[in-house]
Amino acid sequence: MWLRENEPENFAKIAKIMLPKDYLAYKLSGCFCTDYSDASGMLLLDVKNRRWSEKMCELCHITEKMLPRLYESYEAVGTLKGEIADELGLSREVKVIAGAGDNAAAAVGTGVVGEGGCNISLGTSGTVFVSSENYKEDKINALHSFCHADGGWHLMGCILSAASCNAWWSDKILCTADYAKEQGGLEGLLGRNEVYFLPYLMGERSPHNDVNARSAFIGMRPDTSRGEMTLSVLEGVAFALRDCMEAAKKNGVLPERTKLCGGGAKSPLWRKIVANVMNMPVDIPQTEQGPSYGAAMLAMVGCGEYAAVKEAAEAIVKVKETVLPDKETASLYEEKYRTFTLLYPALKNVFQRM
Repeated sequence: MWLRENEPENFAKIAKIMLPKDYLAYKLSGCFCTDYSDASGMLLLDVKNRRWSEKMCELCHITEKMLPRLYESYEAVGTLKGEIADELGLSREVKVIAGAGDNAAAAVGTGVVGEGGCNISLGTSGTVFVSSENYKEDKINALHSFCHADGGWHLMGCILSAASCNAWWSDKILCTADYAKEQGGLEGLLGRNEVYFLPYLMGERSPHNDVNARSAFIGMRPDTSRGEMTLSVLEGVAFALRDCMEAAKKNGVLPERTKLCGGGAKSPLWRKIVANVMNMPVDIPQTEQGPSYGAAMLAMVGCGEYAAVKEAAEAIVKVKETVLPDKETASLYEEKYRTFTLLYPALKNVFQRM
């Protein structure tokens, strides 16, 4: 739309509208393609019916001919072009698989497929990803309703700042890269910390959809320690992810446990916080490279090594550790979370004024 309004001469030249990974697939195979999971984020897909939306195309003044052909994430879109195969020293029979969006691929890589699977990602941003065999639409617009890479659908909540909050606090404010040292000795404070942190460094997406939201420390006193502030950052991110989980529950999704991946998942302290804030077992996958691992698994299905994505996940994905919630600590965090939910509404108008 921006291009049409500001550079109409370039808009008139459009032949195909493609996503970055799909342009690579085109260069490799010559096929104009995309997959349902990535296309779900383009606002041009009828997600429920897995087809391009005539209404959205009309509103955006484009034709369906401008859009690539849709594939399931595990389907082959073609084989390597002869000149590409020769240049890379590979067989011309090598298949090019459609692939998936990053979060959908990460879910596959952690085994979150089929009905009721759940994955929490503690990356730069944070996500709560719940897979489903049926389409579910979030009526309050707090979660994404997207096609999943396994051929089903998923609900996903996304917070814009997760592990990046801890990086900001440690790198920029405390001026240290020794995250483990800063988190040492804080386990005794779990559920008892009086300091709260709102993790909205870049505004917030789920569930608030507020570009004006800001971060804040709340509840400090003269005796507040560096450790309590460090802990509040980790807890604030976990509470924001709990907001996403609560939105999923309102849509009838009730996961009993979750996988945990991303750079933040390397922190034993953060794992315990997430397990107790969510009050559910947290499984740590054996392989940390969720998105790339999932992409490789999709390729295996596309090449016939496995009949379905779920079959591949059951055979390949292993759990190396499970962190269980502590009954008393989870109860303390339940009360703290209820207080956390009061903070953003109280400050919303202040953020807008700022």
